[in-house]
Amino acid sequence: MAKTTEISYAPIWKDRKRIMGLPISFSNYQVTSDRLITTKGFLSTETNEILLYRVLDIKLIRKFSQKIFGVGTIVLYCADKSHGTFEISNIKNPNSVRMFLSKLIEQERMAKGITGRELHGTSADFQDTNGDGIPD
Repeated sequence: MAKTTEISYAPIWKDRKRIMGLPISFSNYQVTSDRLITTKGFLSTETNEILLYRVLDIKLIRKFSQKIFGVGTIVLYCADKSHGTFEISNIKNPNSVRMFLSKLIEQERMAKGITGRELHGTSADFQDTNGDGIPD
């Protein structure tokens, strides 16, 4: 039997959604070397992931109340039918996380030889049902 190699899903960064600056929610975020994974819920959970090279743009939102508690929300605009926008809500050090994600996304694109121009319009005509990055 052929030996399979495991892809490392060890998180590089992780945090959880904060309420009034405290990590007391059931929404967890983690970034691995090539994907962003969110898990929400307590009794019933939902896990979503997005491949980093599919992120087209990043936006940071910090409302006045978020600034008071030292948190912010990062919105990722993605070339993906199921996740056109992807929010990382109320995390601490949001500007540092935004810069970290931006650098990681560019590294993933360079490693895969993908430019933003190649991703333009893919959410409408790109069908990748198995998540391997190759159109079906």
